[in-house]
Amino acid sequence: MTRDWPERDRMKTRTLAPESQIHLYREMVRIRAFEEMAMQHYIQGHMAGWLFLQRGQESIPVALRFLMGPHDHSICGHRGMGYAIAAGLSMRAGMAELFGKVTGCSKGKSGALGFHDPEHNHWGCHGFVATQTALASGLAFALKHKGETGAVFCVLGDGAVNQGTFHEALNLTALFHLPVIFVIENNGYAMGTTPRRASAMKDSLAKRAEGYGIEWDMINADDLHQMLAKIQPAIERAHHDRRPTVLEIATYRFEGFSIADASKLKYRSREEVTERQLHHDPLALWRELLLRDGIADEDHLAVIRAEAFSEASDAAVFAKDSPFPVAKSITEDVYWEIDHAKAEPPAGRHFFGS
Repeated sequence: MTRDWPERDRMKTRTLAPESQIHLYREMVRIRAFEEMAMQHYIQGHMAGWLFLQRGQESIPVALRFLMGPHDHSICGHRGMGYAIAAGLSMRAGMAELFGKVTGCSKGKSGALGFHDPEHNHWGCHGFVATQTALASGLAFALKHKGETGAVFCVLGDGAVNQGTFHEALNLTALFHLPVIFVIENNGYAMGTTPRRASAMKDSLAKRAEGYGIEWDMINADDLHQMLAKIQPAIERAHHDRRPTVLEIATYRFEGFSIADASKLKYRSREEVTERQLHHDPLALWRELLLRDGIADEDHLAVIRAEAFSEASDAAVFAKDSPFPVAKSITEDVYWEIDHAKAEPPAGRHFFGS
C-alpha cells in the first residue's frame, strides 16, 4: 500500500523522537499479536466466555498510555484488553486469564473482563455498559482529595453515551471539578447499531458535553499525531484546572462486537470492512510513515513483529501449562475482610457460610 503523504504530515512525524515513534509501533503490534493469538485459541476451543477484540483500534490505548504521567489512571469498558497490555500488564497474565487459569491477572475468574492492573494505575474492564464512568468519577475525586496532580482516562463506546450513568458522571465531574477525561471510542456500531439510529444528536456524540459546561473535541484515530496533539490539552486541563473533558475518537473495529458475533457482516457490508482494513488500519498507516521517513527499515519492523508474536505465543504456552483455580477459591477475592481475617464490618452482611 502506497500513498502520497502531505508535507505537513511528514513534518509532524519528526516532532517525536525516533525511539518514541518506534515505541508506539511496537506497542500497537504487541496488542495486535496478543489479540490474534487469543482469537486463534478461542476458535480452537481452548477458552470460553467473552472475547472482545480491538483490532483496528490499537492506536487509542497506545496514545493514551504514551501521554500518561505517574498519577494518571485509566479505566475502560468491555473492549479493553489492549489498554491493559499498553499499561504494562504482561501477556502471560492476560492470556492465562483468558484461559481461566490461576496465573491470570484476576486468577482466572473473570476472563476478558478481568484485565485489571492496579500496579500500573489501570483499573480494568467493566462489562456493565457505562458503569466505569461513575467509577472514574470516584477515582478522580480521590485524586483531588489527596491533592495529587493527575487525570483519569475513562474509555467508553458509542453505545454507552446514552446510558444514564454517563450523564450522571458528566454532571458530577463538572459540578465538583473532577479531572476525568472521557474518551468515546466511536467505532460506528456499538453492539450492531449505528449512532445515527441510536442517538438523537447525530453530528457529534461528544457535543452533548456542552450541556454540562464541559470542553469537548473530536479526533480521528487514523492520525496518531492528531490524537497525541488533541489529548494533551485535555491532560493539562485536568492537571492544572481540575476540569473534565470529553473526547470523541472516530475509529473502527475490524471484528464483530465479540468474537462470537455471527451478525458482524449483516449490519455492515464485507466491502466496508475490507476498505477499512486496507486504508484505515492505524498500525499499517504508522508503519508506512516510519518507512517513508526513514525512522525504521523493513528488517527492523519485521524483528519487532516477530518479537511481539513470539511473546504472544509464549503467553499461550504459559497459559496452557498453568493450573485451573481450585473450587474453594470461588469465595476468595470477594470480600476484603474475609480474605484478611478482619472483623465483620459495622454494616452489611457476608452470605458465605450462612
